[in-house]
Amino acid sequence: MLSAPPLHNGIAMLSEFLPFDFDIDPMTIAGMGLWSLALYLGFSPISDWVTEQLNRWFNFAERSLYTSTEEFERTRRAREALNQFYASVFSIVPFLVVGGFCNYGVEWGLGRSWSISIGILACVGCGIYDLGRRDGEASE
Repeated sequence: MLSAPPLHNGIAMLSEFLPFDFDIDPMTIAGMGLWSLALYLGFSPISDWVTEQLNRWFNFAERSLYTSTEEFERTRRAREALNQFYASVFSIVPFLVVGGFCNYGVEWGLGRSWSISIGILACVGCGIYDLGRRDGEASE
């Protein structure tokens, strides 16, 4: 029966290509992910704005690659859909950075054992806030 290789083999293989060594701490990655999800949900109008701005920038940057207007218009729908996907994926990056700072602040202030717990509480609280905000917008 085939099984997936352990994670440490992949990291060891990666360290063969890079001239420096780094440790990947699962608690830090989990805390950053939880905090970034909480911030993404809590500040969803800002996340929508970031996605829209990135989409506009991707569409503008891609327009400069085409010299023919006919070719540009022929492939426009597919490219705009792909740019929307890329914009939604890359809009997570600022929230990951800020989530890393929030996770670091909780680890520094309360200790490592609290970083995951507070991150989960922040996700639940921001998720409930976002549901209430959307419900309030729908009822107006």
